[in-house]
Amino acid sequence: MGSLTERRVARLGGESGPSASVHHRPAPSPDGTRVAWISDRDGRPRVWVAPLPAAGPLAVPDTPITTDADVTALAWSPDGAWLACQVAPFGGERTRVVLVDPDTGHTRPLGSEAAAVTLGAWSPSGHHLGLTIYAEGSGVGQAFLYDLRDGTSTVLATGPAAHVCAIDGDARHAVVRQGRRGTRSLELVDLRSGRRTDLVPGGGASVADARFAVTGGQLYVHTDAGGDRPALLAVTVRGTAVSAVYPIAERADDDLESVSIDPSGVRAALVWNVDGCSEIELLDMRSGLLQPVSDAPGPVVTSVAFTRDGTSLLVASEGSATTPRITRVALAGNAGHTTVVPPRPPTGRALVEPTLHTYLAEDGLRLAGWLFRPRGALGALPTLIWLHGGPEAQERPLWQPLFQALVAEGIAVFAPNVRGSGGYGRQFATADDRERRFTSITDVRATVTFLTDSGLADPRRIGVAGRSYGGYLTLEALADFPELFAVGVDVCGISDFATFFAETEPWIADAATTKYGDPEADAVLLRQLSPLHRADHIAAPLLVVHGAHDTNVPLGEAERIVEALRSHGAAPRLLLFPDEGHEVHESSNRALFVHEVVGWVAAHLRETGEQTA
Repeated sequence: MGSLTERRVARLGGESGPSASVHHRPAPSPDGTRVAWISDRDGRPRVWVAPLPAAGPLAVPDTPITTDADVTALAWSPDGAWLACQVAPFGGERTRVVLVDPDTGHTRPLGSEAAAVTLGAWSPSGHHLGLTIYAEGSGVGQAFLYDLRDGTSTVLATGPAAHVCAIDGDARHAVVRQGRRGTRSLELVDLRSGRRTDLVPGGGASVADARFAVTGGQLYVHTDAGGDRPALLAVTVRGTAVSAVYPIAERADDDLESVSIDPSGVRAALVWNVDGCSEIELLDMRSGLLQPVSDAPGPVVTSVAFTRDGTSLLVASEGSATTPRITRVALAGNAGHTTVVPPRPPTGRALVEPTLHTYLAEDGLRLAGWLFRPRGALGALPTLIWLHGGPEAQERPLWQPLFQALVAEGIAVFAPNVRGSGGYGRQFATADDRERRFTSITDVRATVTFLTDSGLADPRRIGVAGRSYGGYLTLEALADFPELFAVGVDVCGISDFATFFAETEPWIADAATTKYGDPEADAVLLRQLSPLHRADHIAAPLLVVHGAHDTNVPLGEAERIVEALRSHGAAPRLLLFPDEGHEVHESSNRALFVHEVVGWVAAHLRETGEQTA
């Protein structure tokens, strides 16, 4: 690979545009006296622990209890002696699991010899912890129970994305999930006999999780297997067979996004995805009665957990104009809510709320997207189309400093959910699989048509940008429809599927074949879908952003598209973060990312007379 002229970022002393700390994953301790959560208030995602008062905000400590790597998941041991944390050095894919003493910060690594280790469920006794290890060079995971008492382990399953979802009270049974993207399965494993029972006989699933009920032989299964929308099912198992399956919470037009069961097993908090926003309901597991919870603290709920006494929910939420926070929502009589982890107020100008627009794809499929426009703006504006990752993710009214900073510069942002996005049912999410991806690419062109025909966007000043899969789709749109775009920003996107499959982590490649295609059997299709081979068609100025430690979409994907464009006489820019992986986690890096992207987009979308110093 030849040398590249690149912009290696340096840290900024201050912040650029609206910003705030991110708080999420609240987890009350088993005795109810403390709460742990993940926050980047000191710069990167760490675990913080504080006493949980009966009312009012937390007394947030000055320092987190973890400092050596970014934290992506956590779970208390049932006795409260340990916090199991999934950590990601530089936010990368080669995760580790460590046990952290919440009092001293002392750590105990687990499975550190593997290429990656991911966190599963605790057993109710606290003696066993579910883990998945990925051996170097292997595309499948090995899910097992680790015995903290003697260090022994019991293998439960080996397969794509294997994961320990739940363990029953006497550690006799466990539920294991495995399968490639969109084809997940759930198995109940008898740990004494080795017998296995399929819990989702309706077929492979995109969503598959399970918890044991208090009553023996019954499980609660959260899945979209056999249906279009994720629902909550009660599953009764007798011997080696499922004897009864019936839904206890489902909606025809909304996704059940998450389920949290209270410590007594009597109630569940259900979070529904309704056109990208969140609704919370309480489900009485005995009667099946549903009760709505008062308005969520923010438009989008990112996680929820019962307090140990069951009187409140700890809700992590955010919105386009609502900075991420953790709130205690009282359940008795819907008595309101109190912020317990207050957000840091954003800097910058007044924030705008987006509006949801629906429109038609070129084949008549209904699409939707969120439009951010400067306050008081009239007529057609310079507009950036932002494409989310996944592709199974969903554009929602989340906290997006980049969008707010662009709007502050007079540039509208439209964030669509093209086919393949989540939140609209399984059929919509799989509508871009393999050879159907060509149609999802034309959804970007349909988005431009909608914006211009509606008089919302100036057809001479439209840009396209996106992250991860959205970065790939950006490159595709720039290569296929060069006449439509005046600027582009590719953030860690795939440029060539052949090199992506060869260089990404093996377990990521293996799980992705159901979405993109097999790198050998579908080599011709994947070449046709790779924008690198049409780089000479790209005419818009392109900014490419990537993390040096990204092993999901490796750095070579960025380097190759930059080199290809330069070989054709173009002048793309490469913005490289030397201390990041597939995500930009460091708060000062995120601020610089916003600053650089806004500067690049504004320089190419605003008229000469609109430029500012």
